[in-house]
Amino acid sequence: KNANKCLEKELVIYDAAEREKAAIERSQIFETMSGKPKETKVIALLGQAGMGKSILVKKICQDWAKGEISQFEFVFWFECKRLNFSGKRYTVRDLLFELFAKPQEKCDEVFRYILHNPEKVLIIFDGFDDFLDYDGLAHCSACTSMKEFHTVKELFAGLLQKKVLHGCTMLITGRPKGAFNQYLFKVDKIVEVIGFSPQQIEEYMTKYFNGTPQPSEKVKLIKDCPFIYSYCYCPLLCRLVCFLCEALHKTGDKEFPITLTTLYLNVFQQKLMGVTLKANIQYITKLNCLAWTGVQNYQNVLIDNLGSKELKEFALKHGFLTPFPINPDGKNEGFGIAFTNFIVQNFFGALHLTLAEDISDKGLVKLISLEQKKKKTQEDRLNTVRRFLVGLLFLEEDRYLNCLSAKNIEKIVIKKQTAVSRYLKKLLQCEPNANKLLELCHCVYEAQDSGLIRYVASKLSSELSFKDTRLNPPDVFVLQYVLRRANKKFSVDLRNTGIDLHGMKEIVKLKNVTSFRASIRDTIQLWETLQKLNDCESLRMSVEKYIISPFKAKSLKDIDAIIALVQIHRENTLFPCTDDAPCNESVGIPAVTNLKKLEFALGPVCGQNGFWKLVEVLPEFHSLQHLDLDTLSENKIGDKGVEKLAEVFPNLLKLETLNLSQNNITDTSVEKLANAFPILTSLKTISLYNNCISDSGAENLAKALPLMKTLIELDVKYNKITDVGAQKLTESLKSCPQIKSI
Repeated sequence: KNANKCLEKELVIYDAAEREKAAIERSQIFETMSGKPKETKVIALLGQAGMGKSILVKKICQDWAKGEISQFEFVFWFECKRLNFSGKRYTVRDLLFELFAKPQEKCDEVFRYILHNPEKVLIIFDGFDDFLDYDGLAHCSACTSMKEFHTVKELFAGLLQKKVLHGCTMLITGRPKGAFNQYLFKVDKIVEVIGFSPQQIEEYMTKYFNGTPQPSEKVKLIKDCPFIYSYCYCPLLCRLVCFLCEALHKTGDKEFPITLTTLYLNVFQQKLMGVTLKANIQYITKLNCLAWTGVQNYQNVLIDNLGSKELKEFALKHGFLTPFPINPDGKNEGFGIAFTNFIVQNFFGALHLTLAEDISDKGLVKLISLEQKKKKTQEDRLNTVRRFLVGLLFLEEDRYLNCLSAKNIEKIVIKKQTAVSRYLKKLLQCEPNANKLLELCHCVYEAQDSGLIRYVASKLSSELSFKDTRLNPPDVFVLQYVLRRANKKFSVDLRNTGIDLHGMKEIVKLKNVTSFRASIRDTIQLWETLQKLNDCESLRMSVEKYIISPFKAKSLKDIDAIIALVQIHRENTLFPCTDDAPCNESVGIPAVTNLKKLEFALGPVCGQNGFWKLVEVLPEFHSLQHLDLDTLSENKIGDKGVEKLAEVFPNLLKLETLNLSQNNITDTSVEKLANAFPILTSLKTISLYNNCISDSGAENLAKALPLMKTLIELDVKYNKITDVGAQKLTESLKSCPQIKSI
C-alpha cells in the first residue's frame, strides 16, 4: 500500500510484570534477530528526550573498544546533528573515513575488508530527530554505488534501504513518535530506553552526592518533594534535580521547588549567579526567540549564525548552548551550536511566549493549542514548553520575570494568563482524550492556582480511561493531585499504561476512586507487595476496588492471568488471620464474583487449548451474564470444548447471552448442549452461527426449546440444517410464545 501509516509500528506498553521479563542488557541489543543471516540488520533505539540514548551509545562504543562486542570489527558513530552541515557530496568511503574517522594507515586495504565483510560493521546514527533532511528516506533516490558521489541523505537512504554495505548492522536512535517513527516498518528490532527505576534513582543520587556533606539529608530533601522526585525517572532531570539540591544546600536553603517550572527557574538562577540580568537582557531575549523557533521547527541545532560573538560567549559560558565539531578531520573548521538539552530549549521557548509583546493573548492560545496537529509529533513536542509557559504565567512573584524584560510586563502576563486559563477550562467542554487530560492535569499543576484546579477537578468525567496511554511517574502524580481535589467518585482504567506499582497504589488509595481496572498481573503483584508490607488496610481497599468486567481474553497470557486471580480467590490467602478476619472467614475477590461479561478471542490457533484452561475456572463467575466465545475470532473450541462447557452450566445460572458461533460445533455435542440449556434459567440469547450443525442437531435443539422459558432469540444461520431440521424448529416454536426470532 502506498501509505506509510499502514506500515507503522507502535511501541509496546508493557505492564510492570512484563517489563521485568522484557528488560535486556546492553550486550543483548545486537543478539541474533529474525531474517536472513546476510541481511542488513536495522535496530531502532528509542527513548524520550533526556532518557540517556546518547550516553548509552557512547557506552556501547566503549564496550566495543574493550572487546566486549566482539561480533563487530568496525564501529562508525555519526551524530545526526553534525550531518546537517555536510553540504558536500561523498562516496561511501568518504562517509566512513571523512565524516567519522580516517584509519591511520592502509585506507584502501581497510575499506576493501569492510566491503567484503559488512556483517562485521556496526554503523550508528545517533539523534535522528536532529537530522533535518529526513523526509522520504525509505523511497527516495538512494546510493547504490560505492564509487559514485552522493549527498549524505542519499547515503543514509542507501543504508536504510539495504542497498549499500548489505549485511551490516545499523543502530539508529530517536524519540518515540518522533521523526524516525515513519521508518519503523524498515527496522528489524526496536529497543526502548525507559529511564531509571526507583532503585536506580537511589543509586544515582547516592553516587552523585558521594563525598559531599550530609548526602542522606540531600536525598531526603528531594524525596520530600514527591512531584520533583517523580521526574527523577528521567536521567537528565535527575541530574538537574541533584545539581539544584547541591546548590541549595550550600546556601542553606531547605525549601525545594514543587513544580517543573520553579525547578528550572531555580537552575536558571543558579547558572546566572552573579550576573546582572538587566545588562544581559538582549542575550536572553535572543535566546528565547531562537529556542521558540527551534521548538516550532522540531530542532535544537542552530544552523544560522547567532548574530553576535557576545551572545555566543554568554550562552556557552552559562551552559545554555553547547558546541560540537562540524567535521572531525579539521578540513572544514568550525563548530555547530545546539541547545544543551531539551529542558533548556523549552524553558527559553516558554520565556519567549511569556515575555514577547508581539504575541497576543489570542495568538498565544493558538500556538500552544492541544487541538492542532500539523504533524503527528507536534502535540508531544509542545508538552514541555506548554507546561513551562503555564508555570511562568502563574508565578506568584513575577519580579524575576520583570528582570528578564526591558519593560514592565505585568499587564502582558495578566492578559496571557487570563487567556490560557480560559482555554484550559474550555478543553473540558468536550470530554478530552487521555493524552489531553493528562496534559491538562500537568498544566493546572504547574499553575498552582487553587481556583483553576478545583474547576478542572469538578468537570472531570466519573469514568476515566487511560487504557493504551503511557503513564509515567509525573503523569500519575498530577492525575492523583487533581482527582484528590474533586468532590465526586471515579472509576479509573489503568490497563496497558505501564504504570508502576507505586503509582497504582497512589491512585487506588484515593478515597474518591471507588473502582479501578489494571493488568491482572500487576494488580496481583501490588497485592503481594502490600501483603509483605503488612499494609492490610491498603490491601483490603485495593481488593475491594478492583474490577475486571468486561474481561476480554486475547492471548494465553490473559487466560493464565485470570486463572491466577481465581486461584487467589479460591485459596483466600491474601489476608492474614486476625481477630477482625479469622481464617474461616471467606473474603474472596469481588472482581471474580462480580464478573458479568467475558469475551474469549484467542483465535483458531490457541482457541481450543485456551478454552480448556478457561473452562476450569468458569464455575467461579457466579454473576456472569454474557459469555462470548466467538468475538469474530473463530476460536474453534470444538465438540469436546462445548461438552466441557455444558458441564459447568449449573454454576452459571445468571447467564443471559451465550455466543458459540464459529466454533466447529457438530451434532455430536449439540445433544449434550441442548439437554443442558434448560439449566440456564436466565438465558435469553443463544448464537450458534456458522457451525457444522445438521438436522439431527436441529431436532435436539427443537426438543429443548419448550423447556427454555426465558429464551428470546436463537441464531443457527450458516449451518447444515435442511428443510427437515427447519421444520422441526418451526413446530417447536408453537410451544414457545416467548421466542421472538430464530
